[in-house]
Amino acid sequence: MALSIKPYIENKERIHLIGIGGVSMNSLAELLLSKGVPVSGSDRLRTDVTARLEALGAAITYEHRPENVEGASLIVRTAAVHDENPEIVRAHELSIPVMERAEAWGHIMRDYDNVVCLSGTHGKTTSTSMMTMMTIEAQMDPTVMVGSNLPAIGGTLRIGGKGCFVAESCEYTNSFLRFAPTVSVILNVEEDHLDFFKDINDIIHSFHEFAELTPMNGLVVVNHDDPNAMRAVAHIDRRIRTFGTTSDADVYPTEVRDENGYYRFTVNIDGKEYAKVALSVPGRHNMLNALACCAAAEFLGVPGEAAEKGLNKFTGSSRRFQLVGKMPNGATVVDDYAHHPSEMKATLSTAKEMHFDRILCAFQPHTYTRTKALFPEFVDALKQCDQAILAPIYAAREQNTIGIYSSDIAKEVPGAVSFDTFDEIADYLRKNAGPNDLVLTMGAGNINTVGPMLIK
Repeated sequence: MALSIKPYIENKERIHLIGIGGVSMNSLAELLLSKGVPVSGSDRLRTDVTARLEALGAAITYEHRPENVEGASLIVRTAAVHDENPEIVRAHELSIPVMERAEAWGHIMRDYDNVVCLSGTHGKTTSTSMMTMMTIEAQMDPTVMVGSNLPAIGGTLRIGGKGCFVAESCEYTNSFLRFAPTVSVILNVEEDHLDFFKDINDIIHSFHEFAELTPMNGLVVVNHDDPNAMRAVAHIDRRIRTFGTTSDADVYPTEVRDENGYYRFTVNIDGKEYAKVALSVPGRHNMLNALACCAAAEFLGVPGEAAEKGLNKFTGSSRRFQLVGKMPNGATVVDDYAHHPSEMKATLSTAKEMHFDRILCAFQPHTYTRTKALFPEFVDALKQCDQAILAPIYAAREQNTIGIYSSDIAKEVPGAVSFDTFDEIADYLRKNAGPNDLVLTMGAGNINTVGPMLIK
């Protein structure tokens, strides 16, 4: 008999979450608490997120100790928690079942009539947020799990009805293969997470398996403009709906206008007008994200007016081309989570459409393995800004066994500089940014702390 989280929820037995403060772990904890399940957990650091969970009734220890799991009926862990973790070791000694976070979500999803899982190398958070706004406007009362703070739902989780679940679905460690989509969306497929995947073919295979999770009466939505995404859905016997920028796709835009980086367009589905959209987030890539969401929404019965309203109300999620403020001299400061070269290129080409004098990009590479694997692509992306300012590589879960440094990138990008601290970067930007310049802090680490230093 396969292990499922559902009986533990029904019997209100204590569930212990290792890494409870993590992105979709804290959402899982909040959902469990809302159902009256006793929740305990552990993490390394106390944060606003864990403080909120404690206020909701979770018992959290800020240290991984064997005794933390004693008395729990089920353990849920993130992919980052390994078998050597003292809590996992103790759980095995006590024969307490252990499951992965993605598996737990997969069981929970099966309780919902419609489950929209949004996947892709980039754009997942934005598209999940757009889909959320559209289903709220359509009064579908969605339950939502998203990877970044979405102001409209006051966080990363919305607890709604049983009709509709909207979920951000990440390919790293194949965690999205544990999910249960009725509508699977593939935004794009590129090389990333090469510490886990072998190569692009391995990644395409993973997305193929994800699409095959969709039931026969469901829908697979895929990017017609992306050859790798199209390869991922080749030879699958499911209903497929493509989206793209030309009328070769099932869902495509007409009457496209670019107003200072913000796109206005009419969405056509199978040759019929569905919605007129005026996006409040900049960039051509967001037009594609919106088209993907329209493809899924129309299938679920969302009326065009609700799709329009939801998309037009979406003003961004945190750390996605997020306006931080203005420097005392008038320079605009924006923060963005882009940490893969093609995300960086999309963000920088968006910035270029916005008519600033110069774009100064303070970039913090994320992990040594990614920096090494995609080194020429990082150099290429950073050549798109007027000046690159590099921060030290953010280690995340790694040690620098490769001997690679941000200064190696700076040497290859004309005019680039690299610094050892955020204070030095902030000083440099104060001296060098002009009144009509854009200062863009970029990366998935903690580079977002630089923006607030500049606007004080």
